[in-house]
Amino acid sequence: MADLVTPAFPRGTTPSRRLVAAGLIRRTPGRTLTVRVTPAGVTGAIAKTGGAR
Repeated sequence: MADLVTPAFPRGTTPSRRLVAAGLIRRTPGRTLTVRVTPAGVTGAIAKTGGAR
């Protein structure tokens, strides 16, 4: 039976692009959560927002 698995990149080659950063922002009443992931590590912050009027 033939091998049906194909690698994402042929052997001996590297992708021309790579992930630099990924993150998310989540807003809830009164707070904002920000998380950022980079090759150097993960950072995050929770900030109070100005409340609803």
